[in-house]
Amino acid sequence: MILTGLAVLAAQSSPAVPGAAAPTTSMFGALIPFVLVFAIFYVLIILPQRKKQKKHQEQVGALKPGDRIITAAGIYGTIMGVQADRLEVKIAANVKIEVTKGSVGVILGPQSGAPDKAE
Repeated sequence: MILTGLAVLAAQSSPAVPGAAAPTTSMFGALIPFVLVFAIFYVLIILPQRKKQKKHQEQVGALKPGDRIITAAGIYGTIMGVQADRLEVKIAANVKIEVTKGSVGVILGPQSGAPDKAE
């Protein structure tokens, strides 16, 4: 109630100048902050993520038998066979599973004869 009274008083204290155009805000001017925020968001978040995803897809496409991987579920394995949409992965002695190429989380590289060292 008090704020309404103050707003009415402020409007009455500054009379409009006859013949002066009413101030208008352009829609473009109001959209500039939103466009800038989207541009910053795109450059800092979306662009690097797309680049990372594209690199990962290229690596998955280049997988071959003998490469070591970790699936998205956390299963370590060695690729034994590659098909169009699946990989045959050896996870233990005499244990092979088939996983989709999309479930590859991390590519460790080719299998080496030396055991992995913890750092």
